[in-house]
Amino acid sequence: MSGITKIFPGVRALDGVDLEVQAGEVHCLLGQNGAGKSTLIKVLAGAHQPDGGVITWQGEEVTLKSPVAAMKLGIATIYQELDLVEGLSVAENIFLGHEPTTAGFVVRGREARSSATALLKRLGHPEIQAHRPVGSLSAAQQQIVSMARALSHDVRLIVMDEPSAALDPDEVDNLFRVVATLTADNVAVIYISHRLEEIRRIGDRVTVIKDGRTVAVALPAKETPTREVVALMTGRNVEYVFPERPAPTTAAPAEPVLRVEGLARHGEFEPVDLELRPGEIVGLAGLVGSGRSEILETIYGARKPSAGRVLVNGTPLRPGSVPAAVRAGLGLAPEERKAQGLLMLESVTRNVTVSSLSRFARIGWLDHSAERAEARAATRELSLRPDNPDVPIRTLSGGNQQKAVLARWLLRGCRVLLLDEPTRGVDVGARAELYAVIRRLADEGLAVLLVSSEVPEVLGLADRVLVLREGRIVHRAPAQELDEHRVLDLVMEGSPTP
Repeated sequence: MSGITKIFPGVRALDGVDLEVQAGEVHCLLGQNGAGKSTLIKVLAGAHQPDGGVITWQGEEVTLKSPVAAMKLGIATIYQELDLVEGLSVAENIFLGHEPTTAGFVVRGREARSSATALLKRLGHPEIQAHRPVGSLSAAQQQIVSMARALSHDVRLIVMDEPSAALDPDEVDNLFRVVATLTADNVAVIYISHRLEEIRRIGDRVTVIKDGRTVAVALPAKETPTREVVALMTGRNVEYVFPERPAPTTAAPAEPVLRVEGLARHGEFEPVDLELRPGEIVGLAGLVGSGRSEILETIYGARKPSAGRVLVNGTPLRPGSVPAAVRAGLGLAPEERKAQGLLMLESVTRNVTVSSLSRFARIGWLDHSAERAEARAATRELSLRPDNPDVPIRTLSGGNQQKAVLARWLLRGCRVLLLDEPTRGVDVGARAELYAVIRRLADEGLAVLLVSSEVPEVLGLADRVLVLREGRIVHRAPAQELDEHRVLDLVMEGSPTP
């Protein structure tokens, strides 16, 4: 793939990306969320048509007009969210769309089951029975079925998107054995993962993309220092201007407004304990995939924990209940602001008041003038521009959209603010404004729990930092006792500390 570009309305998702994959190799594709990895593999899979660039397959330039066209050439993609039909059998899923038939219309079920069994045996999983419903299989077994389906097309290149995300360590080891079997047969694998230790174990070469551009091509996976890979993924050309922290005080610390005790979610993060006091900013630092966002969403009730509890002012919250969390004074500014945090077709007013509409209800009707007045007051407090609550939220810049989310929780009377990637998609000037807003809100007594992929952002804003690695807190320290290199060492190689 040479010079691949892809433009969506208002967004250049790919801006001249290069990718070269050789037969029989595991080529790792790395980049942070939003870097363009998903768009690139959808171009390769024929699901998106590129706006520029050239795709060459086995020495010949090709046009992949559809996923069917890509599959006919021998290119298969296994997405993180597996596209299997749970009500069909293993064999029916493997041959779905190209069933062995008699006279073109009678499916030869016995032949399909026999061929499916042979494919599963080739992958080292003869225990998966071809007649079983896919819905009865584990996540790891379903992944093997997806690989068998790819091999049923005589595939020469398999793209695996976060294949280990839902697997435990033993299942990951088995996945790697399967990948080794494929590459031994000269099948190429594009392997996408945020787990850098996996890249070292399984990868031959690495390509890194950032902001829709290639920043490194075909690095040797095992020889390239992890810190260099992380720097390529997170490299930045912006300056960080942080407000000063408040001077230390001799007063006794306030009681925690938020206490998290043994909170865990199976397969996502191990038991977490933390406390958050009024006026304090605590940062969670870690690589993408370390469990940072999952912890925030579980505290907020958007995910139900498998263990532990969340207490606000000493009162336990109902697990997995967003309404209970909001009533207790929690607010979340999610990572995917546009998809999860905003009503893009609505006005600024409605986006600010959506969590507080009951206060504007008058005998079953909304008092729109009161709603608009309070929205304007909340947005003015944060210097949101333009100063017009009637404009559609979609017309605002990223920084002002984020201010609208913050204004929503201020209007609600939030006491604990959970911030996930608060400056993603925000330009340099707006970042400095947001940093000042967050610090001022904390100085006024709001408790803030912050997640960011930008290590300097965590260190510059937070009072205390918890470092995460693979779903575990491996280090706790005041932010002033850490630097970027130390945090990167911890998130890549750290071991737990008390």
